[in-house]
Amino acid sequence: MKKVLMTLICIIAGFSATVMAQDKNPDAPHFKFKEGDTYDFGKVKKGPVAEHTFEFVNTGKQPLIVQDVTPSCSCTKVEWDKQPILPGQKGHITLGVKTSELTGVFNKSVYIRSNAIVPNGEKRYTIYLKGDSVEQ
Repeated sequence: MKKVLMTLICIIAGFSATVMAQDKNPDAPHFKFKEGDTYDFGKVKKGPVAEHTFEFVNTGKQPLIVQDVTPSCSCTKVEWDKQPILPGQKGHITLGVKTSELTGVFNKSVYIRSNAIVPNGEKRYTIYLKGDSVEQ
């Protein structure tokens, strides 16, 4: 039992050190979203696609590569810049919410898998869309 416990402690310590080392890499790419990582549509008419483009800058010293952008539901379409975003350059992620598939208040998460440093040691960066789909 002691061997199993010690093995688990070593694995956790190694993982924590890796995450902490990643967070302290000053050259690694970083997302800095122009208007923050949440966009509120407010009240939107049910039916048309509500679209928003998140603009970000790579504030790191290495190219930022967005490998995948995955919405939390199929009611959100996604487009993003596929080429590497060089340090200091802007990138874009455009999201379109199919309001015809929503009723009332909505909160959607969109997950970005990239080589950028992510807060709190997460494996992916998350941006958010919210609003209220209403009949008009």
